[in-house]
Amino acid sequence: MEKVSKKIGWEIAKKIFLPILLFLLFAAVYLNYKIHIFPYISEDLQNSIKRGLITTLILIIGFIAQRIVGAVLVWYGENIASKTATKLDDEAIPLVRRVLKVIVWIVVLLMILPLYGINISALIATLGVGSLAIALAAQDTISNIISGFMIMIDSPFRVGDKIKIPSGEIVTVLDIGVRRSKFLSEDNAIIIVPNLELSKSKIVNYTYGKERKTSL
Repeated sequence: MEKVSKKIGWEIAKKIFLPILLFLLFAAVYLNYKIHIFPYISEDLQNSIKRGLITTLILIIGFIAQRIVGAVLVWYGENIASKTATKLDDEAIPLVRRVLKVIVWIVVLLMILPLYGINISALIATLGVGSLAIALAAQDTISNIISGFMIMIDSPFRVGDKIKIPSGEIVTVLDIGVRRSKFLSEDNAIIIVPNLELSKSKIVNYTYGKERKTSL
């Protein structure tokens, strides 16, 4: 456990080295401004500079958050996902990374806009409506992705297992994908089935039965 923590810590340290340097530079600039410039400028200029400094600080914090997210996912991909039998998590990591980065920068934007007098309530409402529309349009895709994760967690079948799929065909599992899974039929045809269909139907796993019989 301690070794795992050290690896994560080292990965995060490498990723946030540059953002931390930027933060230290920002701190030095701010300190210099506060001591040598702040007392000698007008109040309006002080407010403008303050707004710019806060904006810079928020951007640096967002940069650090993005790098930390990236470091954790890189570590997970190299040390956990690469050792699992399914490729589902390997394929999902890039998607999760992009989604989390978008979320980080949306939060950063929502924090910056009020500094410039922009009302974000209407923007949040628009984002909510837009997100709902996207979710409805991509309902099948989202359902298949969620089903893929559930298949990975429940493990009703694994790569290499011989199973009977909902269509009644007896196949060998080739790959468990993010949205669809691939199987090899007995006549050497590739069969691709949406994960949602697999998760809500009965699956007969012959390999599990053989393993249980062998163990007895």
